[in-house]
Amino acid sequence: MTRSVAEAARAVLTAAEPLAKVKAARAAARDWRLGRLDHRFDVAMPDRPARPERPELLPPNRMARRGKGGSERGRIALIHALAHIEFAAIDLAFDAVGRFGGQFPRGFTDDWMHVGADEAMHFALLDRRLKQLGSHYGAMPAHDGLWDAAATTAHDPLARLAVVPMVLEARGLDVTPATIARFEAVGDIATTRILTRILNDEIRHVRAGTIWFESACEQHGFVPETTWQMFVRTYFRGLLKPPFNDSARDSAGLTRGYYGPIAVP
Repeated sequence: MTRSVAEAARAVLTAAEPLAKVKAARAAARDWRLGRLDHRFDVAMPDRPARPERPELLPPNRMARRGKGGSERGRIALIHALAHIEFAAIDLAFDAVGRFGGQFPRGFTDDWMHVGADEAMHFALLDRRLKQLGSHYGAMPAHDGLWDAAATTAHDPLARLAVVPMVLEARGLDVTPATIARFEAVGDIATTRILTRILNDEIRHVRAGTIWFESACEQHGFVPETTWQMFVRTYFRGLLKPPFNDSARDSAGLTRGYYGPIAVP
């Protein structure tokens, strides 16, 4: 029997080492694109994805405050933090496929397989950049806050879409331009190019989240903006605070009508 898309997604989540996870992600996305996977959801996703021995995972409140990336050490720390976000994002994308794909049309799997392949590529680029700077992924502690958000929304695809792409990834749209400017200011053009590519891809990822959230809301007769606000109040532990990259958010379909009414001044 042909392998199912759920089996391929689970293989990504159960791969612990970074290289193995990236390879599994690329293989799953390629096999799906080439029609080698059945659109079948016959295995469960793990409660938590496998993780390598390093980096050490600390609670967010024990993480050292990140600098602005002026010194080389500061730049390495910032790139490492970004690499960890992208590493976790691989699992978030494939968990969405395997956990929720059966509740949506086939296009949902198309989109999140593409997102997962992007996240694997982003991680690989940042990991390579760390090595060029004399470091590597796992050299510094990191936190698992992104997966905590996935765990709290594992029961509801609308909650997951509301919190992960439409809050957490959307925050990347807000902060990445300033991060790019910091690397530009010190002449780190290689990292600038990587982050610019990531920013452009993340607009598409947030757009996918918004489109599928709105589609599900339409199916259930929900008002998208107020439903999103309800999910954010319920499942997102932080605050929505400016600055907001309104133009990038608009490009992703995440208009101010969503976040404006519940953002802090």
